[in-house]
Amino acid sequence: MNLLGRKKDNADSGDESGNADDVAVTGNSDVDAAGGTTAPKGRPTPKRSAAERKRGPVAPAPMTTAEARKRRKELRSSQSKEERKSERQARRADMDARRAKMMSGDEAYLLPRDKGPVKRYVRDLVDSRRNVLGLFMPSALVLVFFMMALPPVQTQGLLSVAMLGLMVIMAIDGVLLSRRINKRVDAKFPDNTESGWKLGFYASSRASQLRRMRVPKPQVNRGAKVD
Repeated sequence: MNLLGRKKDNADSGDESGNADDVAVTGNSDVDAAGGTTAPKGRPTPKRSAAERKRGPVAPAPMTTAEARKRRKELRSSQSKEERKSERQARRADMDARRAKMMSGDEAYLLPRDKGPVKRYVRDLVDSRRNVLGLFMPSALVLVFFMMALPPVQTQGLLSVAMLGLMVIMAIDGVLLSRRINKRVDAKFPDNTESGWKLGFYASSRASQLRRMRVPKPQVNRGAKVD
């Protein structure tokens, strides 16, 4: 007989019922099961759906350029003068940094036409030699100057002949350069899939530009040996 105490099962059940009564008196749990945060005393725990409704709907991405431009105008009108100025400065700094990396030949910032080891090799070959095509722009400027300075009657025939001769010389040098470039590329990159015409045009167009105006900037000096 166990007259002075209760059985163990009865004790356990009594403890559980006591804990349940305590929770019922407080009215809510201290921990929010949905969000993992504590709820204020005496208030019901908010549900996750109610918390998400308070944030408001998220605007969808613009579908057209006009819609994007309209949103930018609305955002700009809501900003102060100092905020707009700081935003312009940050955007300009970002553009300058991107351009600097592109001019230095960083592969991640190059235009699609300049990407790849084959295009880099072609640029190095063109930049390492003196090209007759590089005289095209200065010669054209000189011819235009004489055309404007002298009377048309005296210069029409001479300038026509000079322009025709210049174009022939440039075309011959472009063909020779294209053949030389394609031969070197085939030897170094036997699995190259670029067409010879595209590589030749790419090399000729770069060679016809002044050295300081080439994009990206030359990475080798004139006369350097490119393997």
